[in-house]
Amino acid sequence: MSASKSSLLRSTVAIIGLALLVCGVAFWAAGFAGAWAFIAWGAILFFGLAYERFRYKAIVPATPGPGWVRTAERFVDDETGKPVTVYLQPETGERTYVEE
Repeated sequence: MSASKSSLLRSTVAIIGLALLVCGVAFWAAGFAGAWAFIAWGAILFFGLAYERFRYKAIVPATPGPGWVRTAERFVDDETGKPVTVYLQPETGERTYVEE
């Protein structure tokens, strides 16, 4: 999926999640018994987007600074078709993905 399609999908999911949350709160205020379902699904979509952004980090164009170790892990990015190398910071365990 291209970056623009990915961005459009994220925006669409965010709008749907926000709409579900707003409707859920309005239904809850009106005393509708099923409001919890709207609120729950809206929250699931929002937390899912937040987790996705946290879990799947962006690929950076340049190698990281000192303290980062190049690993043997390499793969081809599905979106760009370019090779990616994984770098690790041993002190923290943080990983970064660098486009080669």
